[in-house]
Amino acid sequence: MQFQADVLGSPVAVPAVTEITATGAAYAAGLATGFWSGLDELRANCATTRRWEPQMGSDERADGLAAWRRAVDRTLGLVETKRDTVGALSGR
Repeated sequence: MQFQADVLGSPVAVPAVTEITATGAAYAAGLATGFWSGLDELRANCATTRRWEPQMGSDERADGLAAWRRAVDRTLGLVETKRDTVGALSGR
């Protein structure tokens, strides 16, 4: 998670609730039906178990992202598609 925080340049928090997607859906439904009075009430229910702060500088982050993009660019075209294989076999 520290890597995620560094790459994103943003804090990453782990919610105390493991089923956070279901919790979010329930919160949205509750807001839509008036069960919850508003976002402040939901924020009061929010708890995290761990939090990571970015430690990577912006220059290091930009250099790492550029290196990753170069690596992805180098891998493109390394896998034959079905069309490439058929064309090679038929002589086209």
